[in-house]
Amino acid sequence: MPQKEIIAPEALGRTNPSLSPATRFGNMVYVSGQTGRNPVTGEVGADVREQTRNVLERIKICLEEAGTSLDNVLTATCWLKDAGDFAAFNEVYNEYFTQDKPARATVQSTLMGADLVVEIMVTACIPD
Repeated sequence: MPQKEIIAPEALGRTNPSLSPATRFGNMVYVSGQTGRNPVTGEVGADVREQTRNVLERIKICLEEAGTSLDNVLTATCWLKDAGDFAAFNEVYNEYFTQDKPARATVQSTLMGADLVVEIMVTACIPD
């Protein structure tokens, strides 16, 4: 039986103590909601495009640490502070997911930081 493994990449620096950045169980990886902080500097991106790029880079780091990649993302749940940012969000999202896109839900929501405008949570597999 597989064991649950916590994935906490050092590259992300200090993370929220109330959650694990990602969890691996067997060949599945569950990445917690990532927000628009730059994975290197910790600075919040200036707009939805920059924050979306930061989020996806953070997710990419978690997935690589777990032994997989964005190519193996099966589902994405996305939250936007402002529905008016949907087109700009999609521009950046489509740069990272160019084909065989994951199943996705995107909703408007109040996020947990006043300066945050996007959050994404994904589930990925590790192919045999």
